[in-house]
Amino acid sequence: MADIYCNGKVFTGELPLISAFAVENGRFIAAGSDAEVLNIKKAGDTLTDLHGAFVCPGFNDSHMHLLNFGQVLLSAQLQDHTGSLRDVLDTLMRHLAEHPLREGAWLTGRGWNQDYFTDVHRMPDRFDLDKVSDKIPIMITRTCGHCCVLNSKALALAGIDAETVSPPGGSIGMQNGMPDGRLYDNAMDLLIGKLPTPDKEGIKDMIRLACRELNGFGITSTQTDDYCVFREIPPEVVNEAYRELEASGELTVRVYEQCNFTEPDELRTFIQKGNTTGTGSDMFKIGPLKLLGDGALGSRTAHLSIPYVGTENCGFSLFSKEKLNELVSIANAGGMQVAVHAIGDACLDRVLDAIELALAENPREDHRHGIVHCQITRKDQLDRIEKLGLNIYAQSVFLDYDNHIVTRIVDPKLYRTSYNWKTLLRAGVNVSNGSDCPVELPDVMKGIECAVTRRSLDGTGPYLEDQAFTVLEALQSFTVNGAKSSFEENEKGRIGKGYSADFVILDSDPFETAARSLHSIRVRETFLGGRRVFKA
Repeated sequence: MADIYCNGKVFTGELPLISAFAVENGRFIAAGSDAEVLNIKKAGDTLTDLHGAFVCPGFNDSHMHLLNFGQVLLSAQLQDHTGSLRDVLDTLMRHLAEHPLREGAWLTGRGWNQDYFTDVHRMPDRFDLDKVSDKIPIMITRTCGHCCVLNSKALALAGIDAETVSPPGGSIGMQNGMPDGRLYDNAMDLLIGKLPTPDKEGIKDMIRLACRELNGFGITSTQTDDYCVFREIPPEVVNEAYRELEASGELTVRVYEQCNFTEPDELRTFIQKGNTTGTGSDMFKIGPLKLLGDGALGSRTAHLSIPYVGTENCGFSLFSKEKLNELVSIANAGGMQVAVHAIGDACLDRVLDAIELALAENPREDHRHGIVHCQITRKDQLDRIEKLGLNIYAQSVFLDYDNHIVTRIVDPKLYRTSYNWKTLLRAGVNVSNGSDCPVELPDVMKGIECAVTRRSLDGTGPYLEDQAFTVLEALQSFTVNGAKSSFEENEKGRIGKGYSADFVILDSDPFETAARSLHSIRVRETFLGGRRVFKA
């Protein structure tokens, strides 16, 4: 029995729009005009009149942290309370009062951004958090995820004191010879084994919670980095959680796991167990090796070739050249795709060198290795990306915040050729889009607006307006291009015969909506394999 939808405005992945499609056994079996699709209708089929509603393929967030998002949803939500340090502290106090902690638990929160503070012009420190409580451990993570702050109790539990040495690729903030509570990048690894960790059922609860949120934004596929959330938990346990949810019918987002490893021996063992790119089902499969190359602009830890304006700080890379080369080489030789976080251009140099070296050692025709973020770039690097045939995992939504800082903190020699995703698109590079959630909410329509306008939602910008996407290109970056980045362009990302019946019904047509209003378009319904998983 088929489900037939007609009288709509249906974006198949290309223009022009069509009006109808049919679904059976989880796949599209027809797409075209009302007359063409109704011609296949048989007894027992259902017929739905879309009444002119806009329909498009299910959205694909091509880089995020789904498990971490579920974890964050259980903590204090600071992203909406970061206008001042006082508001951050008040929100923590409210959360603590409304959600009493079990013995041994920590108070956590995520989403603060000191660049938005109006009462102070600095990051929070241990002394601020001690005002919330000096009896229970507290940790709050910056919106970028590259810096966190601990109170004195948490520092003590973590064993971090004046004698603790900052690890390579990280930094412990100091004040008057003592830790100030701030940990940057790899220094956050000092917390491994100190924070409470969930069991497998707890992991499944976080995944369920995050998937419900994603469906509400029209997301039916995601490419997610989950292994680094709880380093003490073996990757196999995370995989089991996903597969058990799939078996019970509770997994409502297709997952392509971006496998985060930092040690060569661990990666070799993982690959030897048969975990290569593409293994799994259409609901959960192994994706690329995911590496974190450097920090972020907001925390001034992205690795730049020219110091941040007014400073001698260039940020830093999180791997030595030798270790990065080894990890990329192991993955490439083992048949794994590689996706490396690179925000600064100095980090990107190392990443491009590593990929080039790996491919020289073990050439591959269709590797689809890629760069996550690809923000601060030079012209020579854009040319190398094209030559190497890399995929770009962009986050257009980052412009909402970065428009306020990039031209202020990055040297003009760099920012004039940065966030150049349209240049890469014109050169034939596959540019997929995402949110890096929970750095940003997985709000696809907000991301589409930022891609089209190159402005922040408050109107700041445009930044490099010649890099603006068309509405068509923006939609494709969240659908067909996302599918291509995971070798699934023949399986999903389009509304057409034979493709997975993942689709979204919106309350307005993006092609007829003013560019500065695209973010206001809401998802009415979300379908995965023809099954409705969200209704507004």
